[in-house]
Formats: sequence, C-alpha cells, structure tokens
Amino acid sequence: MTAQLLEGGPVADSVLAEVRARVEDLAGSGVTPGLGTILVGDDGPSASYVRRKHEACQQNGLRSFNAEIPAGAGQAALLAAVDEFNADPAVDGYLIQHPVPDGFDFGEALARMDPAKDADGLHPMNLGKLVLQQEGPVPCTPAGIQAMLTHYGIDVAGRNVVVVGRGPTLGRPLALLLSNRGPGADAAVTVVHSRVPDLAAYSRAADILVGALGVPNFIQPDMVKPGAVVVSGGITWEGRRLLPDVDESVGEVASWITPRLGGVGPTTVAMLLRNTVRAAEHRAP
Repeated sequence: MTAQLLEGGPVADSVLAEVRARVEDLAGSGVTPGLGTILVGDDGPSASYVRRKHEACQQNGLRSFNAEIPAGAGQAALLAAVDEFNADPAVDGYLIQHPVPDGFDFGEALARMDPAKDADGLHPMNLGKLVLQQEGPVPCTPAGIQAMLTHYGIDVAGRNVVVVGRGPTLGRPLALLLSNRGPGADAAVTVVHSRVPDLAAYSRAADILVGALGVPNFIQPDMVKPGAVVVSGGITWEGRRLLPDVDESVGEVASWITPRLGGVGPTTVAMLLRNTVRAAEHRAP
C-alpha cells in the first residue's frame, strides 16, 4: 500500500481565498485586519515561522506588526509588549511565538493577553470556550488538521481517532475539537502519551492516528493499522531539516499520510489569519 498525501497547500489555499474575500468585505467598512507577533529571543526556526506569518499577511491583505524581545530583556519586556498590543486598536489579533527562552514565563504572558485578540486560540478563556463548545478562536494547528481531513473527504464522525500527545497547543485541543458536535467532528477520541504502557496497542486500533508529540519519527509502521489515516501534527527541527512525528515509511501502511514538508504547516498559518479576520469583523462598525 502506498498512501495518498494529505497536502496542506490546497487546504490553505481554500481557507485563504475565504480570508481574502472577508478582508475585502471589511475594507468597505474602513477596517484592515491586523496581526501582531511577539518574538522572544533569537531561535532560528521561530524567526522563520514569524517571517512566514508576516509574508502571508502581506499576500492576503492584512497588516502585520512585530515586537522582538531580546533573550536577555526579561519577563517585564515581554509583558510590556503584550500590554502594547492589547492597547493598540490596529492589532486585531496577535500571538506570542512559542517556545520562549528560559527565564520567560509563557503562561503568564498568555494569561495577560486580551482574549479577544488571541489569534492562536490558546488563552485559557478561549480553550474553555472550546471545552464548552462555544464560539471563539480555535487553536490553529488543530483547526488546520480538521480542515485537512474535511477537504480530503475523510469523515471522522463515529471513527476511532487516537492522538499521541497531550500538550495544550495541539494534542488536547485537537481531541476536544474532533470529539465536539458538528461537521468534521463527532469522533471517538483517545489521547495517549509517554506514561501509557503499550502505547502501540492504542495506535494500532486507530482509524485516524495523529502524532502530536514533537518527537522525530516516533510513529513507525508497526504502530499503525493498515489503511489508517495518519497525520503528523508535531514537528522538530534538526539543524536545518524539519522532521515530523510520523516516519515516512508509514506511508507503506497507511491509506493517507501527511508529507514531511507541506503538511499541517500551511494550514496552521491560514487558520491564524482566519482567526485574525474573525476578530476584525467583531470590531467592524
């Protein structure tokens, strides 16, 4: 079996077409959506991610703003940047690029963010809305994975989904999103992690298996049910090489698989812009 590719590019293109149409509608009200980023330290991959987000804004009609906090500046400088974006009416949504260097408290900065400007959907209030199935910004990588499955006609309703990883940015919110009521959801979701004995016994039972660990090549062919849909949500940089959670050899077992490059990344950026436009619509006259 050779798996078909779950390529993120076509999914992102579809979402961004919707984003551009909504940006054009907002222009009629004199509103241009603005996305802000806060980059702490000089981590190369983080800087690269931030550049991609600003390029996407430029290509799709959004304004973008960036605050760069030196690694030695301290937590007060990060909180000051949060306060500045909270107060700036031109910034509809913003994010704090994660991870932050040692010595910074990401959780404190996130909690200080205006929940209405949370472009990543990770503020505790917005995660609570996801739990309660209320409207709000949805974490971008989980939303991108859901959109990818929908785009390729993979129905998750009633199917056995196993998420490997329980982190607050990917594993937990994805489990909530796919098990909630509604289109692209209604799945039976199991979350497993490093403290689960015989994790492979769970992963081999999955109709849809999602790696959400950030551990390179963790998911191997013997952990996958033949014909399963396999998504690598977690990624790791090894030098200049990007490595997914799912080993490429899994493609010989799965029916669908995300590619090493061009999988969830493009959809994550597209969802970030969609969250920002949504926030701008809420302030439009």
